[in-house]
Amino acid sequence: MAQGSHPSTVGVVSRRTVLRSAAIAGGAATLASMLPAYSAAQTSNLLVGRGIGDITGEPLGAGMNGYAEMSQMSTGLHLRQRARAFIFAESESSPRIAMVTCELGLMFQSIQLEVLRRLRERFGDTYHEGNVLLTATHTHVAPGGTSGHPMVDLSMFGFRPATFEANVAGIVDAIAMAHEDMAPTEIGVSHAELTNAGVNRSKQAFDANPDEDKAAFPTGIDPRSQTLQMYRGGQLVGVLNWFGEHATSMSTDSTLVSSDNKGYAAWHWEREVAGQDYLSGATPPLITAFAQSNAGDISPNLDLSPGSGPTDNEYENTRIVGTREYDAAAGQIGAMAPLGAGIDVRHVWVDITAVEVTPEFTGDGLTHRTSVAALGAAFAAGSQEDGGGGEDLPFNEGARGGNPAVAQIGDVVIPQWLRDAHGDKDILLPAGLVPHAIQRVFPFHLVRLGSQYIFGIPFEVTVVSGLRLRRTLGKALGVSPDQVLIQGYTNGYGHYLTTPEEYATQNYEGGATAFGPWQLPAIAQIGAGLAASMREGTPNAPGTWERDLTGVIPASPFGNPSVDVPAPGHAFGDVIDEPQESYRPGQRVLSRFAGANPNTDLRRGSTYLTVEREDARGWTRVHDDGDWSTMITFENLGPFTNALVSWDIPQGTPPGNYRITYSATGRGLGSTFPINGASRGFQVD
Repeated sequence: MAQGSHPSTVGVVSRRTVLRSAAIAGGAATLASMLPAYSAAQTSNLLVGRGIGDITGEPLGAGMNGYAEMSQMSTGLHLRQRARAFIFAESESSPRIAMVTCELGLMFQSIQLEVLRRLRERFGDTYHEGNVLLTATHTHVAPGGTSGHPMVDLSMFGFRPATFEANVAGIVDAIAMAHEDMAPTEIGVSHAELTNAGVNRSKQAFDANPDEDKAAFPTGIDPRSQTLQMYRGGQLVGVLNWFGEHATSMSTDSTLVSSDNKGYAAWHWEREVAGQDYLSGATPPLITAFAQSNAGDISPNLDLSPGSGPTDNEYENTRIVGTREYDAAAGQIGAMAPLGAGIDVRHVWVDITAVEVTPEFTGDGLTHRTSVAALGAAFAAGSQEDGGGGEDLPFNEGARGGNPAVAQIGDVVIPQWLRDAHGDKDILLPAGLVPHAIQRVFPFHLVRLGSQYIFGIPFEVTVVSGLRLRRTLGKALGVSPDQVLIQGYTNGYGHYLTTPEEYATQNYEGGATAFGPWQLPAIAQIGAGLAASMREGTPNAPGTWERDLTGVIPASPFGNPSVDVPAPGHAFGDVIDEPQESYRPGQRVLSRFAGANPNTDLRRGSTYLTVEREDARGWTRVHDDGDWSTMITFENLGPFTNALVSWDIPQGTPPGNYRITYSATGRGLGSTFPINGASRGFQVD
């Protein structure tokens, strides 16, 4: 299938069709009546606020975070990125916890600190570095260039101010909406097993772990899908789900901005099942967030090849895997246990390059230290099951023979002390030797929501690393490890977290464990310290963050608009290619417009396109660029930018007369101007 194409929504599950039809026909009340009944004994009462914000970045010429593939630059938009916020409190005057799930490739300190600054301007000291947890879903098809550390931004060809602003502003919007939405809410917690949505992509490393660890995961994955369910007056109003797997259903060939499988799961529940309108401006009746847990070595590519499994179509795979994540969470609705009372949090900033790890945590009876950052040749190979890393580069994961030539060179050019500190790693990039190139001071958060504990850390955590952290924190807290959840990608990014045994195999995850083989024991020690403070009810010294280079890193030269010029022979908004006269569900509608560079106006909270149906009131929007069935591709040739809009007509679309519209903001000499266009009408039979 050609790049940028995807199948229509033919063959969607009947359950989705039934629920979507019910939501549209009867609204929230009808949907609520279809939910399983639950008793008050299954829930706890808290104050909860819910919010959502548009964080979509630049859809043209922006490098994408995740694969570090420089050729993967945005060419359009498939599914908008969103931030979903939940704020929890026991009373109006008690401390709050804000948890925000962001459909971003990575979360960075640069974003965290700017969000906190803006929250402080609006809400004083209500929200701060101790009680705001921002986590990324880790989609690999979202614009990047937003880190304050240049090593990450290098693969994006520099910093991207417009994308950074969109990310920050949308997150603040979500938290502000949640702040205004605080209300008494019944909340419960549930669990299910999801076994057909992910596969361990680094089985050789996993198998290096002790038998007692592997016994916890017979299939090599952590199947736990955990959900917080939120109700008001019997109506489901919020869902926060955690399940660990990479958002890499879309490959390096994908250049249309999307939120991948976790974004699809959230969109499907909110839009297709609940029938809500993202562009209404109101707080939606239902907000569903799909966050990451220990996803480090779990791939959604079930055939262990990029873009492959369960089919050979990455768009269909995204839909299938996202639907499976949705099904696992939705299947828990109505069956739950009370969350319990009490909210607490501890946080600490730690220089992870210089942690002395005691024998209690190293496991070998000796004291060890973490190291300044260095990335291995296996990191440069990329995860060869998911893609990235540059296929033409002469690097391999350990399972594919490793990198003996790099090791020989390293013996000459890498200082002995650094090679000793990183053990089995064939060092390729000693990034920690360059000031500020990579983050080294990280925030760690331990949150208690009733009986549940969430350890928020800024790393990609393998399943066995997550298991060991849960056991360590459970022991320190005096609770079952099942009550502890590890949330990765939180409030920063420090690459991977593997067990020492996994590290020694030097597959991709071990090569990307940046601070040496004792990084996991160090973080276990940090977590145990926070747990002891929480259990004893004593304060801890949180420390502080280290300056990054936000505002210093040069802006990317790619994709930035200067002056727009319409396609030759056309005015802005003209339809260059009209749709056909008639279509049937399952077919694709195409319309090309004389447009402008989309990065001048990202249309946050709005849309570049609509699909409209004619009725007695005139033209009514039925789809927009936040929907799965639409795409917009920007064909950029110097000052000319044409916009190709496609709509894959879903099954069940009512017959009638439809049209496609396009909207943008053009840039002239010293000013901007609106652009609007509409195709001719076409019939859907």
